[in-house]
Amino acid sequence: MSDWHAFADRETLDQALAAHVASRLQQGIAAREASHLVVSGGSTPIQLFSILADADIEWGRVVVLLADERWVSVDHEDSNERLVRETLLTGKAKSAQFLSLLPTPHDEITNIAGLSTLLGSLPRFDVVLLGMGEDAHTASLFPCATALREGLTTEQGALITRPRNAPHQRVSMSKQRLQATEHGVVHIVGEKKKAVLELARKSEDEMRYPISAFLGPAGLIVGGRRRVRPIPVSHAYSASPELKTKKGALPPKYSPLREPSKPGDTQILLRQS
Repeated sequence: MSDWHAFADRETLDQALAAHVASRLQQGIAAREASHLVVSGGSTPIQLFSILADADIEWGRVVVLLADERWVSVDHEDSNERLVRETLLTGKAKSAQFLSLLPTPHDEITNIAGLSTLLGSLPRFDVVLLGMGEDAHTASLFPCATALREGLTTEQGALITRPRNAPHQRVSMSKQRLQATEHGVVHIVGEKKKAVLELARKSEDEMRYPISAFLGPAGLIVGGRRRVRPIPVSHAYSASPELKTKKGALPPKYSPLREPSKPGDTQILLRQS
């Protein structure tokens, strides 16, 4: 089952999640000498990125990728890459390697073919940090996009999407590639998104609720229906009530909310208004 963890305010959520992600990345480095982190754009993770950037881990061994990108120049105000470079790849995290989803932005065919090859050559991710829109989209897998079915079924690592209710053509990782991770987190804020996520958890209609592809009884599954392998998830964490830290600093420790999750669990972190 998926784990829900609500936080009293956004700052507490961001502090807890930053510490948790940093811990998972360092575990990956210890086990495999490198970690791969997939993040999402938008406004929700901005403060999280700023806190995470100051985490005391071996950032030189971390590879950062985006779950999706708008087909715009890197200096465009809507560029997810620009957002990540300005908020996450700073401070201690400046030494992390960033792999762009638009290595050849002016050539769609070459870009997608090369990107899918690149993504296919990478190992399982260590952490995939997904967001969700109020229409239940995640990454750029929109319910209104004609390429949604392709994104949910293709064995390729990436595809082009054109959502009807959002600006810009986009490139998105596919369901299969996003599912190939050691640990998944859905990071949302607010009651509206919480209500949508509750509906998605009860639905098996991935075309209506794309986020539900990552919320099944077994959480994130590798390889969809063809290869079912549970993903182990460690403790969920919440800031200790008595713990006080300076704004923007990582707390020294967190207390586990409960025993370790069962294999296959996905963590869902949200803020209740």
